[in-house]
Amino acid sequence: MPLSPSLLRTDPEALAELQRDHGRALFGFLLGLTAGDSQRAEDLVQETLVRAWQHPEVLESAHESMRPWLFTVARRLAIDARRARLSRPQEVDPEGLEQAPAPEDAVAGSVTAIDVRRAVGSLGPEHREVLLQVYFQDRSVAEAAAELGIPAGTVKSRTYYALRALKKGLQGYGYGLGA
Repeated sequence: MPLSPSLLRTDPEALAELQRDHGRALFGFLLGLTAGDSQRAEDLVQETLVRAWQHPEVLESAHESMRPWLFTVARRLAIDARRARLSRPQEVDPEGLEQAPAPEDAVAGSVTAIDVRRAVGSLGPEHREVLLQVYFQDRSVAEAAAELGIPAGTVKSRTYYALRALKKGLQGYGYGLGA
């Protein structure tokens, strides 16, 4: 039974009802996506319910159940959380620093930087701008799309093809650019 958006915004019971109806299944789903980390799964359940509260228009749909929408939102939140964790450097025990490899040669790093600049410069302006937004300015696909005035799907497509072109241009480096 769809809940009215006005109820969801004003009545705490409406959100509680959504949690009662779908919370356990959502938690189980997220538990699998978080490799059994119950604290992380609980946090993601709560964030999913916050998104439901922030988007009451979804509740007006003709669908009989909110579960597919909730699971989609939860999956995307889990993916975003994982990406955020992986993008941060891991903490290192000071004792482990003694075994760390020696820093890379500065000349080799400079040569690599020059090669990467050349490879990026060989891209078309649309592909270069998308990479600048997504990788160098650390914007999400949605933020880059808004900044560039293009659809999010176009940002994804241009990013894919730009990385593919960079991979070809930097073959000697063995970078895993994903394309």
